[in-house]
Amino acid sequence: MKGKIQPYLDLISQNHNYRRLWLAQIISNFGDWFGILAVYAIIQQYSGSELLLGLIIVVKMLSLASFSPIAGYITDRFSRRRLMIWCDIIRGIIVLGFIFITSESLLWLAYVLIAIQMAFSAIFEPAKTSSIPNVTTSAELVNANILSAASWSIIFTSGMAVGGFATEWLGTDLVFLINGLTYIFSSWFIYKADIPQKMMSAEEKHRTRNPLYGIQDGIRYLRNNKNVLRPTLAKGSFTMCIGALVYMLIIVAEDVLMMGSIGLGILYAARGIGTGLGPVVGRRVLKSESTWVRGMGFFMIFAGLMYAFVSYSELLFWMGLFVMLAHMASGSNWVMSTVLVQRRAPDQYRGRVFSLEWLLFTLAQSVSVTVAALILEFGILSLRETMALFSGLLVVSGIFWLFKIAPAEEKEQREQKMENEAVSS
Repeated sequence: MKGKIQPYLDLISQNHNYRRLWLAQIISNFGDWFGILAVYAIIQQYSGSELLLGLIIVVKMLSLASFSPIAGYITDRFSRRRLMIWCDIIRGIIVLGFIFITSESLLWLAYVLIAIQMAFSAIFEPAKTSSIPNVTTSAELVNANILSAASWSIIFTSGMAVGGFATEWLGTDLVFLINGLTYIFSSWFIYKADIPQKMMSAEEKHRTRNPLYGIQDGIRYLRNNKNVLRPTLAKGSFTMCIGALVYMLIIVAEDVLMMGSIGLGILYAARGIGTGLGPVVGRRVLKSESTWVRGMGFFMIFAGLMYAFVSYSELLFWMGLFVMLAHMASGSNWVMSTVLVQRRAPDQYRGRVFSLEWLLFTLAQSVSVTVAALILEFGILSLRETMALFSGLLVVSGIFWLFKIAPAEEKEQREQKMENEAVSS
């Protein structure tokens, strides 16, 4: 056991800059997941509407999507370290505004605040992900991403579980205060880190001085580099269905389990455990990076089948187990696609590539949650039928990926291998 975790312990103990970036992630992520249940709680307290609950998730995702293109341009053009520090400080102030929501007439403020918070998250996330290759060696990169995913899942699990109880016992105001403080602590660790960055040349800065042209330049790069485009599409293809399924867990906790925030905390904890375990298991099953793109199709099919079982489960134990298994596949998909993009995209384009990935991811999630919320709000299908529908669509997406995306990846790998052999001979 010690031998299996030793590479991760060595990475944390020996790589000081990665450790500080990692600690910042842990602290801010805990605040995020600790606080989001409090946001859900005030929506349910003052409205009780599935549509308004789904809308807060849609606003969150659309805000990320709306700011992602310009965020990528900013993170490639300016110091990512400074951007992350300021994003943390501003988000720490913003979340305190949720305390002022004390009636149904002030619910609109929740949507405004979440939109602003996510606008700065749209800058922070690609800046952080783009920085990981700059504070690690090539040999450390996969372990760094697995550790980040595992840490995210542990913090997600503990943040959700603790957040569910804290929301019930401490009240939402104290939860939002703690959430704000976590961002401030996160900014301090980033401030202490040295994060190298290959900046744009003077010629590149001049050429892309118009933000619209800079964004178009990033899109053009993706279009012309299919080996980067394919893993960039992986997260969006996955969340196109699983986003709605995760949203419906909120309603499952309320209407099926009848356990409110505590039930949701447990289901989301199962999700977090799966996300952490998945990349470790996935890496052992798919040892060669050349098989990762094909593996993403199998992950989609497996996750769809697991959520189909969730839709017909009655007991919390079985729901939690199937949710965990589904998100083991999701976590593997996330880490593998991230590592491939980090390896394949040059530093000067990495921020724009990851921001465009976020754009696709958030748009796909927003559409899926909106469709699911409308189906439930107007009684077109029952909760279980809607979950079964999106589970089936996820399986279909995986099949499409296996027969369309994976063969294109493998064809390019064969052509590259033949080209390398021709050059060497």
